[in-house]
Order: sequence, then C-alpha cells, then structure tokens
Amino acid sequence: MKFNRYTLEDCHQATGIVLIIDVLRAFSTAAYAFSRGAKEIRLVRSVDEALKLKSQLVNAKAMGEVGGLPPEGFDFGNSPTRILEQDLTGITIIQRTGAGTQGAVRAVNAGVMLATSFVVAGATIEYVLKLKPTEISFVITGGLSNDEDVACADYLEKQFTGQAVEAQDFVKRVHASRDALQHMEEHPQFPYADLDYCSHIDNFDFAMPIERKDSFLIMQAVRP
Repeated sequence: MKFNRYTLEDCHQATGIVLIIDVLRAFSTAAYAFSRGAKEIRLVRSVDEALKLKSQLVNAKAMGEVGGLPPEGFDFGNSPTRILEQDLTGITIIQRTGAGTQGAVRAVNAGVMLATSFVVAGATIEYVLKLKPTEISFVITGGLSNDEDVACADYLEKQFTGQAVEAQDFVKRVHASRDALQHMEEHPQFPYADLDYCSHIDNFDFAMPIERKDSFLIMQAVRP
C-alpha cells in the first residue's frame, strides 16, 4: 500500500482516498458534536460563508474558530470540552476553522474524502479498508511541523500496514505538540481537558466521510 502526505499548500493535488487530519481540534470537536446528536456538519472556507449558510438553513448552528477563538455570530468555538456541554440533537452544524475545514475545501480532486483524528481512527481505518485501497493520501492540515497531526498520520499508516503501535506514545506526542501549548493556561476557549478528549484513541465507532452535494461539503457520522 502506498501512502502520500500533503499539507494545505498542495492538498489540491491529492486524488483517490484522502484523509483530512486535524487532531487539535477541528475534527476531534466534530466527532464530539456528532456524539451530542448533530445531524450533519457542513464544512466551509470562510466566516461569512458560515454565517450566510446558517441563516439559510433551519435548525443550524455555526461552530469553529479564527485564531483559535469563535468569531462573532458563531454559536460554538472549537473545543470538545465545550461542545460536550451542548445538546445538538437534530442540529446541522456549519464548521469553519483555520486548518481542518480548509483542508477539506482545498482537496478538490479527492475521490473519497474523510475527516480524521485520533478519536475516530479505528472506524476510519475500517471504513477505508472496505474500499480495498492501494494508495492513501493524508492531508496534514496543521503543517508538517505541528506534531499532533503528523502523529495521527504515523499512527494510521502503521495501523493500515499491520505494524505494532504503542498508543501512549502517540498520546504523548499530542500533549507535547506546538498547538497543545495554548491549553496550558486554561483559557475558556482552550481548556486543558481538550488535550485528553482529542487524544482519546478510538473513542467513537464511526467514521466521518465528506461528500460533495450541490456544491456543499457535507460530513456525516457513518459506522463502517
């Protein structure tokens, strides 16, 4: 099996099966939103697009960040800790973040696309293996110098190829990563608990495929 790695700068070149990785925190928060009952998550590029779409849809909420903080008009930020406080039953979430959703928007040539993080790793692997892949591309949305997303790609690659892994080693990499530093001072939008929630490997039994429908990118929770 062949593996490719891309960043936000070149992910438009990725084809076939493409896994968009954002551990801290977009696609971890998305998984927790599904666990709280969210119907679907629509991924967008900009704040204005998110707010416009929210105004057009019934029972919709905007979730995400600019610079880590929720923009004006957004209902939720980008924190698993905070999203777990919500009842999202039947809600359509519109998500905009600086890394994760940008990767999905920019991966315009992907054939099959899934949002990925540690919390849905096992289900993502199971979903993809059913497609009998010969090649898989990872989009490291945080950049190659931001180790939590690289760690997730390393973990997935080892799992896909049947190599032994020590889960705690990958958990440590999340906690030691550059973006984890923002959570050390316990800012309301960067709770320390997010690090534990985001590094809880296989916390959920669903994958998060993203489909293009009528120019929208729609993510759903699907059990493989």
